[in-house]
Amino acid sequence: MTRTKPVRPRRQGRLFPEYTIPPEELARREAQKNARCQKARRVFDHVAPTLIDNHYNWFMIIEPNSGDYFIDPDEDVAMQKARQKYPRGWVVIFRLNETGTCGKI
Repeated sequence: MTRTKPVRPRRQGRLFPEYTIPPEELARREAQKNARCQKARRVFDHVAPTLIDNHYNWFMIIEPNSGDYFIDPDEDVAMQKARQKYPRGWVVIFRLNETGTCGKI
C-alpha cells in the first residue's frame, strides 16, 4: 500500500497584508495623477498647434508644474533631455499629432 501526501488547501489572500494601501491613499494618488495630466494637457493644447507643422509625430515630454517641454523624434532622447533638467520630477509624454496619443490600444 502506498502512502499519499496530504493535500494542503491553498490559502487565498495577499502575501504581505501589512503592506496594503488604504483606499483613501489610492484615491489621493489618483487625484494627483489626474491633476498632473490636466496641467500637462493644457500646456500641450497651447503649444502643439505651433509645433505640429514642423515636428509632426515627434515626442513631447512635459513637466506639468513648470510647463517646460522637450521634443525629439526619438522618445528616449526626449526623455533624456527631460531627465537632465528634472531628474526626479513627474513628466507626461505626448506625441505631436492631432490627438496627442503615443501608441495604439
